[in-house]
Parts: sequence; C-alpha cells; structure tokens
Amino acid sequence: MENLLEKIKETNEFLKKKIDRTYKHGIILGSGLGNLTNEISVHHKIPYTEIPNFPVSTVKGHGGSLIFGELGGKNVVAMSGRFHFYEGYSIKEVTFPVRVMKAIGVETLLVSNASGGMNPNFEVGDLMIITDHIYLQPEHPLRGKNYEELGPRFPNMNNAYNPTYVKKALEIAKANDILCHTGVYVGVQGPTFETPSEYKMFNIIGGDAVGMSTTPEVVVARHGGMEVFAISVISDIGFPFDKADKVTHDFVLQKAAEAEPKMTKIIVELLKHI
Repeated sequence: MENLLEKIKETNEFLKKKIDRTYKHGIILGSGLGNLTNEISVHHKIPYTEIPNFPVSTVKGHGGSLIFGELGGKNVVAMSGRFHFYEGYSIKEVTFPVRVMKAIGVETLLVSNASGGMNPNFEVGDLMIITDHIYLQPEHPLRGKNYEELGPRFPNMNNAYNPTYVKKALEIAKANDILCHTGVYVGVQGPTFETPSEYKMFNIIGGDAVGMSTTPEVVVARHGGMEVFAISVISDIGFPFDKADKVTHDFVLQKAAEAEPKMTKIIVELLKHI
C-alpha cells in the first residue's frame, strides 16, 4: 500500500469531520457476528464505500459499515465486516482500518472471529478467549519500510492479548454461566477450510483454534500501542477427527450466530470495566 501515512491522514481527516466526540475503543466483528452492532447506540454509520482508501467487504456474513456509537457505557467505533488477505487485498489494506482507528484516538481493540476448533475439550458453539497466536499468514503487515510515527521496527508481541482483560472476561463468563475456554489462535490465509492433516498439524504445534483473520489486525494494533482483547466462537470442529464436522461457510455462519449472544454479553460487560 503506497503512501501509507498520507492515506491514513486523508482517511482520518475525512472521519474527523463526521464525528463530534472521542472514541477510545475499537471493535472488529467476525463472520456471522455482526448482530453485536444492534446493541450499539449509533451516533454515526458510514458505509465503507464512502470512506477514502477503505477496502470493501466481499464475504457473506460481513457487513460493510464503520459504526460510531455507545456500547457498555463507552464510545466505540465498530467495523461491521472485516477484510481478509484471501479476498485479494494486500495485508496492509487488510489492516488499514486499524491504522485509522489508532489515528482517530482508539486505544483498545476488541476483536471477534469464527474459528475451527482443534482442542479435544471444545464443542461447536463454545467460546475461546485468545491468549496468544501463531502467525501463519503468507504476508506480514509490518514488512517493508517502518514508520516510527506508527510504531517501532521490532514490536514485542509478548502479552499481545492483554492478560487483565482475559482475566476479567473469564470472570464475566463465569458470573453469567457461559462456558468459555482460553487458547491459542492459528491465523492462516484461507480461503479453503483446513484439511484433516492441517488441523492435526496446527494442534500439534500448539493451536487450539484456527481461522483466516485476526492475527494481522492484532499485530498492527500492538505495533501502534493498542491494548487487545480477542474472542473466538468455535463454529466447527476439525480435530480430533471423530468430532470433525463437514464444514461449509453457511454452517459456520449459523453456528456463529447461535453463539453470538454469549459473546456479546462478554464484550459489553468487559467494556464496562475497561
């Protein structure tokens, strides 16, 4: 993505003319999880097609608007629909909205996704709070020239997922009788669902769930100094093999939507404590 700083500035200036208050919390919603936006008291809703330099969502189950509003008593900016490398965008285009969030004042990023489970203790519909990730995307968002204005050349990814937020979210889940695991998320390119052997391999190397998003956005958020919380809906099981689903995208969307109220409860309550 050429002229990154100039494009961030242009998009930031456009959005600043549309909003009239500070938004310190950003939310990125994954496949089939867009109904969380119904809980937001909307101040402004801007289609991606109107925002300079923004990509456009092309995947079923993803919306296409940037929503500014109030959730959990906090001002938030939510991406209803995210972008993926497999759609044909560069990894810098995929993560560009996170750069823009940082520019308008976002300090905390909350991320959701639908992912395939590969932990024997997981069932379809469970939630997994991400405590770490394994980056297996074929391109890295920080490759190329580093701009010190955006972050350090070599950002430390230890505790990329804020441990305090993880602890509080688990307390919220327990208080509301929501089964919620913790685990490691493996970020891959897609768009094919994983083969049985790939699921097994990802489990062997330390993964509990796998998906086609999240890791690039988290890297860029941490590069910019944001605090991050991320949660997965286990929308299918790929390993162990005796629990594996015949997964399709529609199956993923259905199972994500069924689990969404539990995820929404955790995110809304967590926002109240941040």
